[in-house]
Amino acid sequence: MKALVTGAGGFVGPYLIRHLESEGDEVIGVDLDMDIGDADAVRARLAKEMPDVVYHLAAASHVGDSWNAPTSVVRLNTEGTLNVLLAAHETGAERVVIIGSAEQYGHVAPDRMPITEDTPLQPVSPYGASKAAAEMLGSYMVRGRDFPVVLVRAFNHLGPGQSDRLVASTLAKQVAENERSGADEIQAGDLSPKRDFSDVRDVVRAYRLLATKGVPGEAYNVCSGSAVSIRQMADILIALSGRSMRVVTDPERLRPVDVPVLLGDNTKLRRDAGWAPEVPLEQTLSDVLDWWRAKVAES
Repeated sequence: MKALVTGAGGFVGPYLIRHLESEGDEVIGVDLDMDIGDADAVRARLAKEMPDVVYHLAAASHVGDSWNAPTSVVRLNTEGTLNVLLAAHETGAERVVIIGSAEQYGHVAPDRMPITEDTPLQPVSPYGASKAAAEMLGSYMVRGRDFPVVLVRAFNHLGPGQSDRLVASTLAKQVAENERSGADEIQAGDLSPKRDFSDVRDVVRAYRLLATKGVPGEAYNVCSGSAVSIRQMADILIALSGRSMRVVTDPERLRPVDVPVLLGDNTKLRRDAGWAPEVPLEQTLSDVLDWWRAKVAES
């Protein structure tokens, strides 16, 4: 199977490429060499490569940043997705997997947890709204053009190499820096939100399984099925360090609106694709911390 991965230079892209290659796929990764906002460029690139499957990862993906630049985020994530879908359809791709986000769900009442794919989409951030709109474009391609598109709603995922702009990585980076410097303070935003975290290596397995076994037009939660607070995550990292550290709130890291809890139900993914998570959170956080220890030692 020949696969094309947009956003290949991001955090998830390299993990997905390695996994696809390990499964025997031929993989083309595109990143800054293809502007998904340029419809002609996208069409030309897909016509050149002629992939069987397109994994559409490319996006403006930082939730906090979307508050500062909502227009550009919405344009890239929606218009860019439409450009990829139309080009894939016109050049004969067999399937597109659109990577959406649990942020599409927005605020969900505690009595509606865990979140299933039938939960209404009520995003509360420009990013979440843009991903919901991108998913609607995928649905249009399935129902309006009979083109097979699988819709992913990925919950939080983490692993070695993730940007320190994201919560688990920035906490791990600070722990590693404190180990080296002797400092004992870790700065964070709101510690109360609970998130459903998965290891990126489990996540990319789910993406390929959905490319081969997912039902076109259906949405799938990719999640662990359990939620931990940011406070709990910080505590795990501090315990892995074995040193005493304290977490303090940095007002600059607080968001205008935050979702208190995101907890997903992965029953549909397990049923249709035969997927199950394999890497426990403690192992993931240990791997992330070790990665940052190596980076800090190099600096």
